[in-house]
Amino acid sequence: MSPPLPGYTLPVFAVAAAKAALINLRNTTEKLASVSLDLLDENAEIGIAQVAILDSNTALAITLSNPGDNLDLTRNTPIWALVKLSPRQEEIKGQIEEEILILEAGEGLGKTATGEAAIYSFARRLFTANLLALIPEDQIASVKIILPQGRELAKRTSNEAFGILEGLALLGTSGISQPLSAADHLEEFRGILREKVKSNRNLVFCIGANGYSVAQRLSIPESTIVPTGNWLGALLVEAGLYKAESVLLLGYQGKLIKLAGGIFNTSSHIADAKLEIIAAAVVEVGGDIAAVRTVLQAKTADEAHKKLIELSLADVVFKNLAQKITQKAESYVKKYADVEMKVGVVLFDRKGEIICKNQF
Repeated sequence: MSPPLPGYTLPVFAVAAAKAALINLRNTTEKLASVSLDLLDENAEIGIAQVAILDSNTALAITLSNPGDNLDLTRNTPIWALVKLSPRQEEIKGQIEEEILILEAGEGLGKTATGEAAIYSFARRLFTANLLALIPEDQIASVKIILPQGRELAKRTSNEAFGILEGLALLGTSGISQPLSAADHLEEFRGILREKVKSNRNLVFCIGANGYSVAQRLSIPESTIVPTGNWLGALLVEAGLYKAESVLLLGYQGKLIKLAGGIFNTSSHIADAKLEIIAAAVVEVGGDIAAVRTVLQAKTADEAHKKLIELSLADVVFKNLAQKITQKAESYVKKYADVEMKVGVVLFDRKGEIICKNQF
């Protein structure tokens, strides 16, 4: 079997489109089929679907997202970059980079709750590294990223739960998109864990990009954050073997509550008993059979949580689940690593609000 092919994350295609538009503005006769990008740790050649000069100061370029073999709903999504050059004012000749290169959210690119473009630190660094040197000394470049399908695609994600509104976000920590199910990606996570535990004995495990986004929002130090994908069990044991004192599990409740049922690989392809686990907790806290049926008839864990709120059972049920996650996780580490390690839990709902905490 051939190894999975890597692709690139959404910020890479946004930057490539912006670079193509900017190059074409400076040289209107150049026909670009691709552009070279500095991904900060390596280089990449990204194909350009189309470039058009709209007027003497404005150009539009389009790329198509290619995440490789990763299962990603943005595959073949068009990313537009509308780039406009304008004169730089004399009195601000010495202005900072952010004022020379202005990044804006167009249709389909999400915004934060404060109205800022949902373009996070890695993506901003990519824009700076690849565009700043191309901006003429006497001009300012405004870059508007447009995702024509972004608003619809965002409805199929958890973005709104984590404060990203009206579209997709340009987030992540790398330009390379690798399938999270690939065994070599688990090795990558293990390597990150081993490096971070050398200087931080108290770690924070984040599931996926949304977990990472929440960690950033909570101002959790980057030096403590370990990505996990679905391999929570393997990485908890790894943390124990490398003498971590504690791990805080940070994630959407629909993923993390699987641990309360003893499921330590959270991929839905392996096991998906969320509703049954919630229903069992309802029984444990004294809920009646009608409440159990309500949970089991829900289509998602989020819907089950909302139904339990209506029944005034949500707080006690999810407190029970968080305690079970801690208990099961600590026992799992003890069983397979033969060490004592504290495990805490923070569960979020789809609105990005904390359901409950079970912290040490």
